[in-house]
Amino acid sequence: MKKVALSVTLKAKPGKEEEVAAFLAGAQSLVAQEAGTITWYAFRVDQRTFGIFDSFGSDAARQAHLQGAVAAALLGRAEELLDGAPEIRPVDILAEKLPA
Repeated sequence: MKKVALSVTLKAKPGKEEEVAAFLAGAQSLVAQEAGTITWYAFRVDQRTFGIFDSFGSDAARQAHLQGAVAAALLGRAEELLDGAPEIRPVDILAEKLPA
């Protein structure tokens, strides 16, 4: 089965870093409801740069995620929290190691 993913980079506005971190931590409960999302990680690169990496079993599941609750919530608060638009890159997974 082909597995696909999204790699997302977010830059917080100055002073909004902790709000972005809290938003991402809270988004986990929304992603948990998505049957098509295999893995989901939210992470911090530096003080203002954050990322999301999530994987899916199909292009349809990836598209459903992009139209789901997390994407809507993030885009709804992007102007308030983010310094520019999120950089969303679709990627193909070439290899993986997951727990059994």
